[in-house]
Amino acid sequence: MLDDQWSELDQEEAPPVDMLAAFFEARGWSVDHVSDEEISVEIKGNWTSYQLRAIWRDEDHVLQILLLPEIRVPEEKKLAIYETLGLINEQLWLGHFDLWSTNSILLFRHATMLGGSGMLGLDQAQSIVDMAIDEWERFYPVFQFVLWSDKSPQDAIKHAMVDTQGEA
Repeated sequence: MLDDQWSELDQEEAPPVDMLAAFFEARGWSVDHVSDEEISVEIKGNWTSYQLRAIWRDEDHVLQILLLPEIRVPEEKKLAIYETLGLINEQLWLGHFDLWSTNSILLFRHATMLGGSGMLGLDQAQSIVDMAIDEWERFYPVFQFVLWSDKSPQDAIKHAMVDTQGEA
């Protein structure tokens, strides 16, 4: 059945919300249609579950992806998290991590301009979604070290970003 859903997408372009909804359903993720311009799904990652929101702005042809784990930053950790965000974001080519000031939730966000057609292809949808998930999976331990192990942002990055050599 998964193959049938993928073949239905047929590598064609579609309006962004429609393409992402079909893509999410093909992956077996339950889609919540928040509005004509916004959808939301819950995704199980290696470290935690994430809420992914896709928001389409037709007036400027921008698709915004927000990926949020359920991580709230306590007031006393905000300064360390802002420093951590700065150190992490300077390593990224696409998207950025952010801390919402209204509710102290950490998130990853990325906006894509889709040009005049305002259409999204399957390959592009998959790349955008996978990139957001991959970045959270890569940096989640850094945030854990800062928030729960009281490591400095520099130490957290040093300890969490160790590249494994060889095979176990």
